Amino acid sequence: MVNPLRSPDFSGRSLLNVVAELELRLTGRARFPGLADDLSAAIPGADTYVLCLFDGLGDAMLNHPAAAALATARVGTVDAMFPTQTTVNMATVATGLPPSQHGLISYQLYLPEVESVVNTLKWIRPSGEPVLVDHESFLPSPNLWERLSTAGVEPITVQPGAFEKSPLSKTLYRGCRFEGAWTVEEIIDATLDLAVEPGRLIFTYFPGVDIAAHMTGQQSEGFAEALTAAATIWQRIVERLPAHAVAIGTGDHGHIDYEAGDKVLIREGIDGVTFYGDPRNAFVRAADGQGERLASEHDATWVPWTEVEPFLGPGPLHPAVAGRAPDGLLVANQGKVLLPPAADKRMIGHHGGTEDQEMKVPLLVSPR
Repeated sequence: MVNPLRSPDFSGRSLLNVVAELELRLTGRARFPGLADDLSAAIPGADTYVLCLFDGLGDAMLNHPAAAALATARVGTVDAMFPTQTTVNMATVATGLPPSQHGLISYQLYLPEVESVVNTLKWIRPSGEPVLVDHESFLPSPNLWERLSTAGVEPITVQPGAFEKSPLSKTLYRGCRFEGAWTVEEIIDATLDLAVEPGRLIFTYFPGVDIAAHMTGQQSEGFAEALTAAATIWQRIVERLPAHAVAIGTGDHGHIDYEAGDKVLIREGIDGVTFYGDPRNAFVRAADGQGERLASEHDATWVPWTEVEPFLGPGPLHPAVAGRAPDGLLVANQGKVLLPPAADKRMIGHHGGTEDQEMKVPLLVSPR
C-alpha cells in the first residue's frame, strides 16, 4: 500500500526553520538551518523579535474575509511538524528541535513509564486522572528559552493567564518568563509593552482560532469571530511596534471540516488494540496483522511505523521514542476521520495529517 503521508520540508520551509532563524539572528547559532533564502530575506533585522503563533491557523484560512490583515502580511508558507498537532508543534517551538529529537511525537501519547495513553494537552489519562510525571524535565535540556537566556536574550511568552500553572505550560516554558493576559486587548498591550526593551524574544500565543475551528467549523460565525480576533492582535501589534522590533506570525497546523458522514467509527474487533494519536492518523499498538485488518474494515490505510518515523525529522532520535512509538498508523483516507472509542465525535474541524490544509501554515512578517 502506498504511504499517503508526506514529510515536512526540514531544509528551510518548516516551523522548525522559523524557530532556528530567530535563534540564529538573536544568538548567532542554532541546532538547525534557518529559513530558505527567499523567506529569510523577507524578514528585516531587529534587536527584538515577536513571534505570534495563532493556534490552528492554516494558510488556506487566509482566504477568509476576516483574515484580510493576516493575508496582507503573508510572505510565504512553511510546513508544520508531523503529526500536525498542537503539543507536537509547540514542543518544537519550545526546544528548537523536530519531534524526532524532542520526543513528544503525538498529542495523545503512550508513555510506557505510566503504562497509559496520556493527553498531553491536559496531561491526563483517558479516565481523566492526572498523570504524575516531572513535566519540567519532560523535554530535552537546554530548551530554546534556556539557550536564549545563556546568550543574553530574554525569552517571554504572552498568552492566556489561565494557562500559567498548567502541566502543559510547565512542560513547554521552563526558563521562559510567563506574562498572562485575559483579553485580546491585554494580549496586544502586554506584547507591545514588552517589545519596548531590546534583546528579547516574545512568544505571543492565541488559541482562539483552533478552538472555534474544532467546535463549530470554518463556515461558522464563531470561527469568523476568532479569526477577526487573531487579525486584530496581529494588526494592532505591527502598527505599534517600536522601531527596533519585528513581528513574525505563523500557525502550528491548519484544519479540515468534516460532516457526520465523513466520520468513521471504530467499534468492532478492537480487543487488545491500543489507540492514540489523533482522528486523522490513529496510532495503533496491536498484535501482528491487526492494523492491516482494521484498515481493510474501515476507510483507512495502514502504514507501518518504520515508514512514518522519518517524517518526525532528522536524528539523533530521542531515546524515549522507541517506547512511545506505535506499531503503525491507521491513516484516514482522504475526506475521512477515524473515531476510536475515546475520540470526540462532536468536533467538526480536525487536523493531524499532511494534507495542505493541515500542514501548510502562513509565514507573516510585519512591515518596516
